[in-house]
Amino acid sequence: MIDRKLKVPSVRRQCQLLSVCRRGLYYEPRGETEENLAIMRILDAQYLETPFYGERRLLALLWAKGYNINVKRLRRLMKIVRWRTLYPKKRTTLTDEKAHKYPYLLRDLQAGYRNQVWAIDITYIPMKRGFMYLFAVIDIYSRYVVGWALSNSMTSEWCVGVLQEAIKRYGKPEIINSDQGCQFTSDTYIDFLKASEVKISMDGKGRALDNVFIERLWRSVKQEYVYLNPCETGSELWHGLNRYFLFYNKKRPHQSLKKMPPEQIYFPQLKEAN
Repeated sequence: MIDRKLKVPSVRRQCQLLSVCRRGLYYEPRGETEENLAIMRILDAQYLETPFYGERRLLALLWAKGYNINVKRLRRLMKIVRWRTLYPKKRTTLTDEKAHKYPYLLRDLQAGYRNQVWAIDITYIPMKRGFMYLFAVIDIYSRYVVGWALSNSMTSEWCVGVLQEAIKRYGKPEIINSDQGCQFTSDTYIDFLKASEVKISMDGKGRALDNVFIERLWRSVKQEYVYLNPCETGSELWHGLNRYFLFYNKKRPHQSLKKMPPEQIYFPQLKEAN
């Protein structure tokens, strides 16, 4: 919004007109250290192998690798990479009454046609220098990825924008399932789904396997592309993921789909043509 090349009005005047603090205009946030980025890459890869590890086991693992890290720092980095330890929990947590919470609608539900249920989630993507977040929307019946996007931050507006584009392109689903992250309990997200007349489903607290279909997508994306092709820039990462998702939708055979790619299930006329 602020154009520093303009001489009239000045940058100072532009900030006054837009009620923007000049201190914030010149501030550049300090990124993570190289050591923190290395630890985050380890955590991201480790989650695919041992999602049941908690803080103690992760501390021991990192100490064994030579990282002098305390639990406070580990918790912060776990939050950034969206680590969600899988273990049975007692129902003793007091929930925030102001946050939107909805029941899990997929228990005992067998998706039988496209656009019946979409699943959404955000995952951490490591890069050579830094990291980004990937948001994706998958049709559970066909495993077809109907939408995805990259960002360096996680906001409700970003998620809603991707969903709007997916609905515009492929039609409206009956149900959308998510976890209970703040992006998916916000007014922006909830109001959009209500206005679109889409049923809202949410995973149980601490139950990442409730959204197992998109968790499997993350495993495939990371093991088959991200870890094999570390990218230096966001543009390089976007183009690489774009090629991967085209491959995933159009060519990659799925065992659960009788070795057919998702596109042939989502668009049955393609299967008949073959």
